[in-house]
Parts: sequence; C-alpha cells; structure tokens
Amino acid sequence: MNERRSFRQFPYRRSADQDRRDAHHPVVVVGAGPVGLCAAIDLAQRGVPVVLLDDADRIGEGSRGICYAKRTLEILDRLGVADKCLEKGVTWKVGKVFQRDALLYRFDLLPEDGHKMPAFINLQQYYLEQFLCERAAELDAIDIRWRNKVSGIEPRNDGARLTIETPDGPYRLDADWVIAADGARSTLRRLLGLAILGEAFEDRFLIADVRMAGAFPPERWFWFDPPFHDGRSALLHKQPDDIWRIDLQLGPDADPIEEQKPERVVPRLRQMLGADAKFSLEWVSVYTFQCRRLKRFVHGRVVFVGDAAHQVSPFGARGGNSGIQDAENLAWKLALVLSGDAPASLIDSYDLERSAAADENVGHSTRSTDFIAPRSAQELRFRDATLALARETGFAKRMVNSGRLSVASVYETPLSTPDREQWAGSARLGAPLPDAPLLDRAGKPVWLLDAVGGEASVLCAGDRAAPPPCPGLKRLVIGEDLLDRDGHFARRYDATPGASYLVRPDQHLAARWRAFDPDAIAAAVRRFSGRADDGASDARA
Repeated sequence: MNERRSFRQFPYRRSADQDRRDAHHPVVVVGAGPVGLCAAIDLAQRGVPVVLLDDADRIGEGSRGICYAKRTLEILDRLGVADKCLEKGVTWKVGKVFQRDALLYRFDLLPEDGHKMPAFINLQQYYLEQFLCERAAELDAIDIRWRNKVSGIEPRNDGARLTIETPDGPYRLDADWVIAADGARSTLRRLLGLAILGEAFEDRFLIADVRMAGAFPPERWFWFDPPFHDGRSALLHKQPDDIWRIDLQLGPDADPIEEQKPERVVPRLRQMLGADAKFSLEWVSVYTFQCRRLKRFVHGRVVFVGDAAHQVSPFGARGGNSGIQDAENLAWKLALVLSGDAPASLIDSYDLERSAAADENVGHSTRSTDFIAPRSAQELRFRDATLALARETGFAKRMVNSGRLSVASVYETPLSTPDREQWAGSARLGAPLPDAPLLDRAGKPVWLLDAVGGEASVLCAGDRAAPPPCPGLKRLVIGEDLLDRDGHFARRYDATPGASYLVRPDQHLAARWRAFDPDAIAAAVRRFSGRADDGASDARA
C-alpha cells in the first residue's frame, strides 16, 4: 500500500498563464487519466506543445481498469512506457469458462509466436497512470497542471476559450483545439449540453481487489452459476503484488452501500476461496454500467475521447483499450493539421473511424451483458440451452459470451485504398500492422513496429531493384534495410517481390499493391491526410 501512495499525489503549481490575459496554446487536454496522458504524450512526441489539465492532484484510487490488450501495449511501446508495464504486469493469454464447477472450454488469445507484445497484461490502472505521468514529465512539450478544473468553455470558430478554477482563483486561456478526456462524468460534455445516448443496465456487480497468495494460474477464469455464487456469474483475474480481481454478479436489487461493507463482502469471498483462505481487502466497489456514446465525437474544435465519448460494460476490457486507441487515432491527425500538412477537416475522419469503433464495442458489450445477465425468461432459456450444448459441441462454445475481449479496430473508410488484388496472410487493410521479428543491416534483432515507429511509411518487399525514395515517407525495404530471416513478414503480409505497403502514422495499413507505384502511393497519402483533392487525380489508387 505504501508503495502506491508514494506516487499518487502531485503538487499544485501556479502557471504563468494565471498572470496573463492573452494565454493561448495550440492544444489543451482536459483529464489526466490514461487516455488524456496518452494523447498528450503522442502529440508531444510529434512536436506539438500540450497543456494537460486535471481537477485532482493525485492518481485515482482503486485498481479500476486492469486488462490491457496487445494493440494497446504496442501503442504504449511507441509512447515509451510498455517496458515498465510488462515488467510490472501479469502476462496472460489463456482464458477458461466454467458452468458450475465444470470446465466448458479454454481459449488461447495468441497461439503463434513472433510477436513482441503479449495478448494481454493485467496491471492496476494506478500503475499505468504512474508510468504515463513519469513519461510525460520527461517531455518538455507537456505542461501538466494539477488542481486546474475547467468550469467554463466558450466555443469559437478557430478554437475555444476555457475558464479554469485553481486554488489561486480562476483564469482563462484560449486553445486552438481542446481534447476532452475527462471521463464518464465529463464536465466538458455537460458544459456543452451534449447528450450521451444508449442503454443503462440494472444488474449490479461487486468488484473486490483481494490480497492473497493464491494458487490460481495467471489466466482469465469466468463462471456461469458457480457453486459458490448460485444463479449468478463470477470472474477471477490475477494482478501484480498478489492482488486478485474478483467480480461477482449481485442482481438488480442489491443495495450498493450495504454490499460494499466488509461484513457482506468477506462471507461472499470465503464461499469462493474457502473458509480457511487468508486474504485482505484492498479495494471494493459496486457498479452498474451503461453502453452508450455521443452522437458525434467532434464538436467544432472540441474533440471527445475515451469515456467522455463512449462507455461500455467492463466485460471484454473494451473501455480503456478503446480510449487509448482514440488518443492514437486523433494525435497524428491533429499534428498534421497544426503543422499545416492537412486541412482541419481531417479531424472529421477521427469522428468517422472512432464512432464506428465505438459502435462495434457497444454492440459487443451489450451482447455480452445480455448473455451474462439475462433480462427476460426468454434470454435466460437461450443462455442456459447454449451452455448445456457447449459441453458437447463446438458451435455452441462459440456462442457462449463471457465478454468478447478487446481487439484492434479495423478502419473501413474512404481513408483506405480498396484492395484490387487477393491477399493471404494476417495483414488486413485498415487494421494495425501485424508485428514481425526482423534483423537490421548489422544482423541485430529489430521488431517491425519499432522500425516503423509513428511515421507514415512505405514497406517494400525486396528481391527486385530497390524502389526510389518517396517524399515525406519513411521507406523500409524488406531484404535490404530489414531482413526477414524467419519468414514471418512474408507469411503475415503475403509478400511477393515488389509488393508495397503504405502505413499511416498510427501503424494502420492504408493501402497495398503487388508492384511499387509512386503515383498510387502519393495519391493514397493525400487520401489519408485529407488532401485527396489538392493534387493529381487519385483514380489509380
């Protein structure tokens, strides 16, 4: 406990803007949770100065989000914090689903090798926030202001004016762009009068973080109707520091105040862990949840990310992972706009792509919740019949829904150039690049995603004459700059001699061709940077 308390609190410091009447910044991020911190770090690494405001002076209490998926870890790696997360976190890839005390099936989220990042890690959110705060402090372009609470916003055609409350009184500053990362109870959403639409679920769930020396493996275990919690569901996850996350379904009539009291929690846990189990409570909460989102994520120069824009149930770990992908999608586009290399209308593509991702997450989350906590007799009969069949049949196992786990978003938008060829392999247009272990010119191991970094790039499969450089793009030739000794790149990208792959600054595959075509590449770059109409025709793309 003392280890965590030592990094939670941050001092309030008066800023120079509080003594000015003309304070102005290109980007202000509101909310220093994981999503806001990721957005600020990503922009700073791209050369954009950022002011980051938070109304608190400490990292949040309780473990809260704990599951971080492979794609999120790849983003965190590019932002400079993944090594700390991997060192501290609990790596896992296997899940097991039980009915009563019988194993229905197990799954492996990453059965193949040749990936730098694991399928998932479990890590308390306060550790992730600590690592992100430490990284932000290393970047001169980020000005973090604790105990700076936004109390007013005045939208303008070319930005927004914020009113900010501090211990020394209020001040104002102007921003070209405001990123609202201020969570599910977003102040900016309320100040702008924006409705968040969707569905609220009545069932209540107990979260207990329990310290114990448990013999359970580092796997995701989910029970339907377990013998220790009749008629409900339960979930078990391992976290660092001998902390275990236990979720217990309580039903819609549970009293949230009473159910958090130790005299109610401890007996429930003893039923699960055994009468002689030795454990202590670290954190307890009772929650309900909603699956909902803003109709639009972009409102003039105010852009909503993470829980401020969309909310889902915790089943499937889609909330925090999706929010960090929001931040990544927005950061490179905003950097291009601010540098003058893209029109402001490019930010509309953030709304297009991340709204589609939110709809996908809301849909998965809603279906998971309906299966885990049926709300009608018909839904319950379907669920029970599916579980009974899953003991014997493969098709029914695929229908069991204990929370479809977070996967990377695939952007099927006009920013992608449609495939005109058939492609095998796991690389998918609009999706993040599959990583691959390679060697550099000196024979030193290097990962593909590390080589690409956060720059717009073109990958070229070798064995033909090296293609010429492409202005404004990093060019990497496989077989010359990078060696595919084990064939992972060839298999995952269906790479034939001369094949070329255009990568956006967020490492998503924008286009691919069987032969290097500089005109088509240039047109596709104009397309993903929002400049499709400012140059030569892109009909060939």
